[in-house]
Amino acid sequence: MMISHFQRFLDEATIPDPESDHPLGPDCLYGLYTSWCLLHRIGPVSDIAFRAAMRRLGIDIYHVRLEMAGPAAADYILASYPGTP
Repeated sequence: MMISHFQRFLDEATIPDPESDHPLGPDCLYGLYTSWCLLHRIGPVSDIAFRAAMRRLGIDIYHVRLEMAGPAAADYILASYPGTP
């Protein structure tokens, strides 16, 4: 079975963290996804399509216990930092 690029994103850019006091919210998760897409030269889908894809994968974006990981995390953090051009 072919792995969707959404599952690949989750595998490469997130790690489970069931104990986290500050899990990723929906906007951060989508931002991380767009950073991951940029690094892989994949056109990101809209926020609505992303949320639907996460729902199909069983991910509740409002109660997800994931943290950022890998190069996409660094890209997202740097792009989100105030004062970054």
